[in-house]
Amino acid sequence: MSVFLVIIASYLIGSIPVSYLVARLWKGIDIRNYGSGNVGMTNVWRNAGPVAGVLAWAGDLGKGVLTILLAKHFGGPEVVAAAGIAVLVGHSWPVFLRFKGGKMVATFVGVIAAIALPVGLIAAVVWLAVVGLSGYVSVGSIAAVLAIPLLIWAFHLEWPYLVLGILVAALVIYKHKPNIKRLAGGAEPKIKRKFW
Repeated sequence: MSVFLVIIASYLIGSIPVSYLVARLWKGIDIRNYGSGNVGMTNVWRNAGPVAGVLAWAGDLGKGVLTILLAKHFGGPEVVAAAGIAVLVGHSWPVFLRFKGGKMVATFVGVIAAIALPVGLIAAVVWLAVVGLSGYVSVGSIAAVLAIPLLIWAFHLEWPYLVLGILVAALVIYKHKPNIKRLAGGAEPKIKRKFW
């Protein structure tokens, strides 16, 4: 399979709207019409329940893992990193939802975990710790994605993975601009403690 086909396949895997499908099948709702309107785990959790939220999270994470495992069969770090970027672009700008998707965090962790499991696990721990301490999912997400390039560097992974980490971290923060504005204005909702 050519690199071009790997990238196209990765984008299409990323475009599978797991959170949308889970909310539709679990609760019979179009998640885009509820809460923040975001097609992601947090919005599904808040509007379709914890089980649906976990399923959405697992599916989004799984897209990243699956893509990287497939890409490793067709090339080295450059191909794997390109596939990682493609699946994340597909998740955030999916062809199946008119290019309006999620914020990449769960899929990004899946990508990184499939590249280097310790990095993915530490990033997940950072997310859990910051969300637990702050009560804000968005703050945990931003902290986790900022940690990933540092962890890639600390674990001495190949340079394409560092490029992947820096580029995607920047994209994730860009996607969180509305959350950052709400945080600055004191309007960002905290996760309800009953979810824990």
